[in-house]
Amino acid sequence: MLNNKTIQSLLVILPVLTGCTVGPNYQRPAVSNVVQYKEMAGWKVATPNDDIDRGHWWKIYQDPLLNQLEEQVVISNQNVAQYIAKYQQAAALVGSSNAALYPSFTLTPSATRTAKNSSTNSIETTTIDNAYATNLGLSWEIDLWGKLRRQVQENKASMQASVADLANATLSAQSTLAQSYFALRVLDQRIELYERTITIYTKYCNVLDAKYKEGIIAKSDLTQAQQSLHSAEASKADLVWQRAQYEHAIAVLVGKAPAEFSLAKQTHTPLYVPDVPVGVPSQLLERRADIAAAERRVAAANEAIGIAIAGYFPSLTLSGSAGSSTEHFSTLFSASTLIWSLGASATQTVWDFGRNKANVQSARAAYNETVASYRQTVLDAMQAVEDGLSKSANLKTEMIAQQKALAAATETVRIYQNQYEEGMIDYLNVATTEATRLNSQQSVLQLQSTQLQNSVTLIVALGGGWHS
Repeated sequence: MLNNKTIQSLLVILPVLTGCTVGPNYQRPAVSNVVQYKEMAGWKVATPNDDIDRGHWWKIYQDPLLNQLEEQVVISNQNVAQYIAKYQQAAALVGSSNAALYPSFTLTPSATRTAKNSSTNSIETTTIDNAYATNLGLSWEIDLWGKLRRQVQENKASMQASVADLANATLSAQSTLAQSYFALRVLDQRIELYERTITIYTKYCNVLDAKYKEGIIAKSDLTQAQQSLHSAEASKADLVWQRAQYEHAIAVLVGKAPAEFSLAKQTHTPLYVPDVPVGVPSQLLERRADIAAAERRVAAANEAIGIAIAGYFPSLTLSGSAGSSTEHFSTLFSASTLIWSLGASATQTVWDFGRNKANVQSARAAYNETVASYRQTVLDAMQAVEDGLSKSANLKTEMIAQQKALAAATETVRIYQNQYEEGMIDYLNVATTEATRLNSQQSVLQLQSTQLQNSVTLIVALGGGWHS
């Protein structure tokens, strides 16, 4: 039993003892400090503002239907739902580790009734005994070396990493939806172009068929026109299949079965390719969720080192109890039946054959692993931005050249059609130039799709939702 002076001494010294923390203090690992991107030339520098909600980045495309679809991702996407559940688990672990800093109390009431049979002079008697007891127990592991506090910090860092993972998963689903949506919308335009082409080719085949029957043209002119018609029909069928795949993908992204979802064709709604403002490389550390998650895992691994080092030192647990024991329930809470105790126990590992040393080495190695992963994530992020910038610039140049090629092909078709009508050339020349123009038109639309999807990739690489 501890006397009052001992108890008072413990109460004085405990706050001092619990202020100790063994292990390294956390510092964010150094990464490459690049002043600006290599492919930055000609790009607008963004002015990020952390006070502005950057979540609705897709609104930069000015497409109301895309806005509606994106809003459904957070609500219905099942991959996002999984990351929400993971975050909730991590948050619960923080609460559990916080609770370990404080004493735990147990209440144990009991009641026992015992019957004892005896025999005296052939007379059977039964004696009934009652026993009542209640006990309030206390157990408190004193955090002398910061082990429990580091456990709290480790779980907090892991929770913060889960928040970043959730943001990254949400951004991934939203960007995939946007890219699928743009691909589908451009396919609508390409399909509509083939439909117009097929209509023109069909009419032209009818005209040539009549001329062939009248003996005005050779059969090769008719079969060449029919070949162009059927090739266009086959190409259209392939694009229709591709469109169906994108529509199914969008359905799953918004949490619906493909059979329950459809998007009407839109061929006259303009698609807007935005200029994405670009910041400086150092802002990636603040913007990208995957970088934030990697950095928080470094912090968690650093705390794990301190937890392992604390294993070298003794642990101290305070225990106490207060209760009563009596044969009569009416006296259960009487002063005469009360009993109490207060004690302390310390545990020190004397010899563990190097187990704790191995634990510390493992924790340090795990920390080094997370540092390498963090630095690699930063490098990958910078590469993604550089790739996006370079591709965007080259796509603009390619689009200008392709539009010029389309204009030239269109003019060539006009000239050859006039020459064919005048009997100066055969239909093969017309069919060839028509095919060239159709390919140029399709290439322009395909380039537009690539530009849109690359702009989404660049926004994601920059962390999503930039505001200038």
